[in-house]
Amino acid sequence: MFDRLKLYFKLVGIAFNSQMQHRASFLMLATAHFLSTFIDIIGIWVLFDRFKLIQGWTFPELTLIYGIMQMGFATAEMAGRGFDTFGLVVKNGEFDRILLRPAGTLMQVATREISFMRIGRFLQGLIVLVWGCLELGISFTSFETLVIVFAITGAACLFGGLMVIQGTLAFWTVETLELMNILTFGGLEAGQYPMSIYKPPFQLFFTFVVPLASVAFYPVSSLLQHEDATWWGMAAPVFGILFLLVACQLWKVGVRRYQSTGN
Repeated sequence: MFDRLKLYFKLVGIAFNSQMQHRASFLMLATAHFLSTFIDIIGIWVLFDRFKLIQGWTFPELTLIYGIMQMGFATAEMAGRGFDTFGLVVKNGEFDRILLRPAGTLMQVATREISFMRIGRFLQGLIVLVWGCLELGISFTSFETLVIVFAITGAACLFGGLMVIQGTLAFWTVETLELMNILTFGGLEAGQYPMSIYKPPFQLFFTFVVPLASVAFYPVSSLLQHEDATWWGMAAPVFGILFLLVACQLWKVGVRRYQSTGN
């Protein structure tokens, strides 16, 4: 396990050094991601400026959910970009080469394309999250901070799991289905609002099938002792971690099913 982690971070370091060869391009792309994502929070602010409350939630309270989702998604997108383009690897027969290498296939695909420019989205979510904490009087050295970090970890694992599943589908379809974007980008949009605004079937789906509510909404509502709080809310991000583990097992099933498309 230690050797695998060491190899993983070494490959990440190589990717980082490679992207730093063109620093101006990297900074421009990271800045573009940083600025473009502010459109989302501005739109939410306009909504709250008009209605003040949404299902009993204030704007500063919602920024905690928003920040957790954005930071988690950015982390997963940064580390899991290789699964988004995995269909081309299968189509071109390049996965045969991956199978011949001693390192695990999951790690090789994850490190073949690491997008550090997504740090722009991460920083934007961090700024919004910090502002929300300051407005709500949450100390950065308190138990609440640990809950928020745990929630961000759960969100990153959840979106990482969705990306792994997207790549896994290429073993059957030879293409990564764009339909998965409904659960990745669409899930990001849906998950940054209180789950109480959705109808019960959607709430159940986002809790027990794709646990978007578990990685942000439930922990934040428990943290703030909101009326939507549940007794297990602070521990709910563990479902995001479990989702990633299940996705990794599905990947192994896909690898066993793989039939070369090369010549």
